[in-house]
Amino acid sequence: MPVDPVALRHALAEEIAAADPALDAGWRDAVAAVPREQFLGSALFSPTTGGWEPVLRTQVAPEEWLRMVYSDRTWVTQVEGRDAADATGPLSGSATSSATLPSLVVRTAQVARLRVGQKVLEVGTGTGYSTALLCHRLGSGNVVSIEYDPALAARAAARLEEAGCAPTLAIGDGLQGCPEHAGYDAIIATCSVRSIPPSWLWQLNDGGSITTTLSGWMLACGLIRLTLDDAGTAHGHFTHDTISYLLARPHERPPSPVFFRQDGDTRPTRLDPSLVEHWAGGFVAQLAAPSAELMTTSTGIVLRDVATGSQAWTEPARRGWSVHQHGPLRLWDQIETALEHWQDARAPDLTGFGMSATPFEQRVWLGSPSGPSWPLPL
Repeated sequence: MPVDPVALRHALAEEIAAADPALDAGWRDAVAAVPREQFLGSALFSPTTGGWEPVLRTQVAPEEWLRMVYSDRTWVTQVEGRDAADATGPLSGSATSSATLPSLVVRTAQVARLRVGQKVLEVGTGTGYSTALLCHRLGSGNVVSIEYDPALAARAAARLEEAGCAPTLAIGDGLQGCPEHAGYDAIIATCSVRSIPPSWLWQLNDGGSITTTLSGWMLACGLIRLTLDDAGTAHGHFTHDTISYLLARPHERPPSPVFFRQDGDTRPTRLDPSLVEHWAGGFVAQLAAPSAELMTTSTGIVLRDVATGSQAWTEPARRGWSVHQHGPLRLWDQIETALEHWQDARAPDLTGFGMSATPFEQRVWLGSPSGPSWPLPL
């Protein structure tokens, strides 16, 4: 018996609503109404060991394709700028565009507290699926969406038209906002950023909000909604969510050279390095060393600062762990001190952290704005 895509959409909507009882019914209805298969094209990438395998729609049964489309998962559609439909074999590298799992899209919209009548800027049109959900819930006339990649933008525009959606679409660097259609009551990003782009703050209406995931080169992530006050500062607390989006392309780390360990100073660690593998612990480490990359090995962790070449790596010692540090920055010292502040506060999840942002300075703080804080790279 053929699989009914409408039934699959409704089943997905009910699955998402059951997993998040606080979800607004309007977002459940949007998932049930928007045909996701129209936005995923003719091919997807499936992760394999060390790479990505293209899966063509013509190579799987129609029923299986629809089940893939309506699973609550992220499907990568582009790797290193190459679309799945154009790939002739497995690819290696980083994903550069994806169809984010529907539950994450609507959870982000829920956190944003979007309301009918608000003018919303979506940063990152991507496949157009999240844009269609916004249009269904808020009305196309209230949605502006901007995409960095012209080819992706063109495909998304065609798919949105096919689905009966008519948002205002733009091509350009979403980190600059979309000034020709400002001001916005809300900005929502379907990509992660290392800090809040000043343009977003300038383009908000009074009392407007920004909802985004804050990430970095250690790939730790936190979801936050910031509200602009009368003095021009945006404030907010992070949510409990353990979710992530792809980093905005201009915020991606530069290509890394092959890592070679350098001789350095050695001392015992005060803390177990495995703390950085905790979701909040990794977030703290990233705050303390924002230009560093993190790698894990069978013997510990490795840190390399992109800006200075400084290094730190840990290894088991007779009574715990030792750390080796080389270069002008003592990366582990910075991280260890930040982790101690976190532990002193009883190691909260990300709801224990907040953020204050202006176009000129941004800080993430622990507990309150007067508590321990770390500046973000601008």
